[in-house]
Amino acid sequence: MERTIKGILPPKRPGTKAIVIFDDGTTKKFLPQTVAEQGLFVGMALSDEEYKALEAADSAASAKARAVRIISAAAVSESELKKRLTRKGETPEDAENAVRWLSDLELLDDAETARRIVARGAARGYGAERIRQMLWEKRIPRELWDEALQTLPDMTEALTEFLRKRLGEEPDEKTLRSATQAALRRGFRWEEIREVLERIKS
Repeated sequence: MERTIKGILPPKRPGTKAIVIFDDGTTKKFLPQTVAEQGLFVGMALSDEEYKALEAADSAASAKARAVRIISAAAVSESELKKRLTRKGETPEDAENAVRWLSDLELLDDAETARRIVARGAARGYGAERIRQMLWEKRIPRELWDEALQTLPDMTEALTEFLRKRLGEEPDEKTLRSATQAALRRGFRWEEIREVLERIKS
């Protein structure tokens, strides 16, 4: 079966797709870059094989465009990016190819992403355990954790400031327990917390 393009409607606004109208009355949305790269024009006839190839090209372009938007907004690992792409409706194959494409362009680097996550956790005043959780949540490969955590600065001052604010001038036992639990939730180890508490009390 052959279908002929009877019209091409441009995107109504940035970020939307063009609409291609065929002679059988059907319509199909394609990315503007697909229309341009595939050289679509009114009167162009497409065989079934050519139409399927056009759909595949648009699907691959869609995954790449979405992948670029995701990494522009947040630090993500390769695994997390694949997950997000498929969750958004991209096929596993297109997601895999988009991730490989970004990696080949050196725009996706799990080791660098891990270091950025560590820096973000430190800026928020988190301890190493909470940052490890962040690395896990972002699906950073475990073999990259230790190297990234070596970039974590000494968080003693941040922990001291956090506990001082929680404790106040004359903390009772209840306040002390609450402050300790809060520090544990922020990823600090009990040994770190105890050492800072002793320093504050002295």
